[in-house]
Amino acid sequence: MNGNGNGKIRKVVIAAAGFGTRFLPATKNQPKEMLPIIDKPIIQYLVEEAVASGIEDVILVTRMGQSTMENHFDSNFELEHLLEKNGKTEKLEEIKKISRMANFIYVRQHKHLPYGNGTPLISVKDLIGKNERFVYMFGDDLVLSKTPCAKQLIDYSNKKNKAVTVAVQEIQKEEVSRYGIYNIKEGTEDRVESAVEKPKSEEVKPPYLAQFGRFVLNKEIINITNEKYKNNELGKDNELWIIDSIIEYAKKNPVFAAKIEGEWMTTGDPLRYMKTQVRYALKREDIGPNFKSFLKGLKL
Repeated sequence: MNGNGNGKIRKVVIAAAGFGTRFLPATKNQPKEMLPIIDKPIIQYLVEEAVASGIEDVILVTRMGQSTMENHFDSNFELEHLLEKNGKTEKLEEIKKISRMANFIYVRQHKHLPYGNGTPLISVKDLIGKNERFVYMFGDDLVLSKTPCAKQLIDYSNKKNKAVTVAVQEIQKEEVSRYGIYNIKEGTEDRVESAVEKPKSEEVKPPYLAQFGRFVLNKEIINITNEKYKNNELGKDNELWIIDSIIEYAKKNPVFAAKIEGEWMTTGDPLRYMKTQVRYALKREDIGPNFKSFLKGLKL
């Protein structure tokens, strides 16, 4: 797990250590990231996106009681034998591919660490090299796009001299209180000047550029986050936010906001989760047409 300098990005860190309280009781004994979108868990979509973007090492930051996620990406010989015995070769190959997609590393996020989307970075600080860039993903954000979102972001970072890069999309004013909002430096198209985590609408000006669970980061961002933790410099609502570390880093270094081509969908709450289900179902060649007909027939 040594760093590879400023070369090819080989690692992704996926934050999957939350409690999923908005989905209780469904998440009482399983991680939210294992909830299905049709017939595949949320977390698998993220891993597939990362692998399609050239990632080789997948680092999943989990919490106690999430062994189902580890089991999902492991081999299941009994199931494979059953599928082979019943002649279901297509499903057999699909199941086998899951454990072979990448090198999987599981890191337990300790209970004593503060809550926040920056905390998983502390847990992986010894797995990222000094000069190494990596992709960071929130475990509940998905993107429907022709080119994988992570690849778009990696390409953007490479184009910007391997700089720290944040994926953003423009949102409506009434939505800004839900997300981290980035401000662009005057006279530039994409250089980040400042940002606010979940601001009130009057605290920010258009365009309202919201970050969504995709970043290209480096070890220095991890070091800043770790220092904030050690010095108890927590942010909004006493949480450890990744956006605070990025803005501190941006005071001395270039950080860029990349507008991603694709449809960003969050699964963070039941309503948005169901909207995501619908969008993915409509995209499926096998069930999309029938599902579309079903929706049209509903008397709403």
